[in-house]
Amino acid sequence: MKRLDDHFGGRHELIRTLESGDVSRIAEVEGISVKRALALAREYNGAEATFLATHEAEKLHGQLIALMQRFASNPASSSRMQMLMPLHQIDERRERCRQMMSFANEENEAFVHLRTLFKNLSYTRRPTQRYERVIVSQHEHPEWDSYVRILTPSAQESWKDYTVFKTVTWIGKNGPDELPPGWMVLPESGRSDVMIPEYTLDWFTNNRKTLKVLLDLMQWRDEGKETLHPALEAIFQETNGLEQLASVFAMIGDAGDVEEMEKIRDGLWSTAKKLEEDLNQQIAAEMESVTLDLSGSDMLEALADAATFQRKLASATEDVMNEILERGRTEFSSYLEAGGLQAPFDLYSSNWPVKLNRSALDKINDELERRINDGRNDHLLRLATKLANLKPLCETAIQRLIEHDMWYSIASWAIQCNATLPELVDHGIWFEQGRHLFIEGDVQPVSYGLGRAAPKGDQQSIALLTGANSGGKTTLLELVAHIAILAHMGLPVPAQHAEVGRVEALHVLAKSGGTQSAGALETTLVDLANVVSNAQPKLILADELEAITEPGAGARIIAGMLRAAQQQSNSSMVLVTHLAPAILDAYGDDDLRIDGIEAKGLDEHLELIVDRTPKRNCLARSTPELIVRRLVERSSGDAKDVFRDILSLF
Repeated sequence: MKRLDDHFGGRHELIRTLESGDVSRIAEVEGISVKRALALAREYNGAEATFLATHEAEKLHGQLIALMQRFASNPASSSRMQMLMPLHQIDERRERCRQMMSFANEENEAFVHLRTLFKNLSYTRRPTQRYERVIVSQHEHPEWDSYVRILTPSAQESWKDYTVFKTVTWIGKNGPDELPPGWMVLPESGRSDVMIPEYTLDWFTNNRKTLKVLLDLMQWRDEGKETLHPALEAIFQETNGLEQLASVFAMIGDAGDVEEMEKIRDGLWSTAKKLEEDLNQQIAAEMESVTLDLSGSDMLEALADAATFQRKLASATEDVMNEILERGRTEFSSYLEAGGLQAPFDLYSSNWPVKLNRSALDKINDELERRINDGRNDHLLRLATKLANLKPLCETAIQRLIEHDMWYSIASWAIQCNATLPELVDHGIWFEQGRHLFIEGDVQPVSYGLGRAAPKGDQQSIALLTGANSGGKTTLLELVAHIAILAHMGLPVPAQHAEVGRVEALHVLAKSGGTQSAGALETTLVDLANVVSNAQPKLILADELEAITEPGAGARIIAGMLRAAQQQSNSSMVLVTHLAPAILDAYGDDDLRIDGIEAKGLDEHLELIVDRTPKRNCLARSTPELIVRRLVERSSGDAKDVFRDILSLF
């Protein structure tokens, strides 16, 4: 937990991430695998892990999630689907599915348009870089440890000791009255989320694409009609309180006066150089038309006193030069105007040739730098404060939109697969026109069920399923499991109509890989006995349990297990077997239900003709006879004679 807290910068961010189902982000924590991250997120979200009671049940659940993830609008929704576990929020989920499927059917154009917005949704990501800013505070701020240096001043230190740092956030009293460039002063009781304004700006910049989904939704809402489908109205409501987002968001790229002052500062020296050249050219051009009349006595006076001549020369050129220099000062003031400055009185260090005063220009540059820093600081703090107010609202809105999109994607899957919401009943399972989700091409629909959910005549709680190899027994077993898992997740099932009894556990027992050793067989039998004998409401789907040992013993073991299961009124069981006659003999009673999937024969292409819907009270004919008959037709020579002889033995 400490490692998680440290990674996420505090418990609040950790909880938000667990709640969102952002598995990839949780798995970034050192020492936590993707599998462990998924388990943590599921556990936090209240998932019941006990329903999927066997590895095979977990595997089928994973396949169903992976199938629905193909319909996700974006990776975030795909990740969120992994939180869908059985026995959790069933009623709420059923309502979300019903509402979204209704939206798709009633307002298909709006439903399709929604995907164009949802495809840009993603989990928000925090900035990852460290900042130059230093936080100086008497208190610890662990949430910012990974982003900035956090220093604690001693009793002998003052704020002046920290002016060596370029950007500082001073927390508490005794800060500077006049802020040095790049400084912020906040009270101890101030908001933590504005201590590093660069972080807040980067958060919005980094998540710009996702935040645009909110802006597009608000624009669509404002342009839309007054009466909305409840599903779309609920989506639009997630943007409530974000009306200022568009205007504040636009401020991120608009630093206003700061940008203007930066332009002035960056062009200050090149502008000054050009102004010198222009003024010298103007003076030279104007002086071409200026004349100085000297009489003989003036010349003699100049020879006697050079200063007198200089005064007359200056007097003759003064008006021209003053006018041009004043125009230059006005032009330079115009250049500085956007920065709130004017050309200083001592702009020129010499009038001819014209030289701009470098010392005066240095002062202008320093003043611009100060104003830029102050302006940038003010803009940064003002903008970060506004954005910080919106940040938690944006995070919540995006997280909820991902949730909406998950249901949008599930509705898309359900419509594509012709899935419907089942009725939830107290016992058993029944479905009409059910279709296996992982068989490509034309799927022959199947109707099947047992327990009190089934029609009269099929309400036994236990059934043996017999029939031809490749006839679809295992496929039917998987279909029953699919419907049970989806129904207990509150989701649509692949059937025209279905009724599913609520149970607390699903035991899917896959076909064994072969005869087990004595020790392994003992362990398996103990596990089976515990499953069939406990009173927990459950559905057991077993595929050829007899394969764990030799056929004779297997039939007797299964018969004993069926007797124990028969005593549990809240349990249902379907067992695929090739040993039905032997099991019946060992069971010792004729009330055991047997269903059969029977191959009727071979078509013109020598392919099996199979009715995939089991017949009640039917011990189905095995396939090997038909396979041998096909081999008789397809083989030749001695092999044909061998297969013909084998066929005569059936």
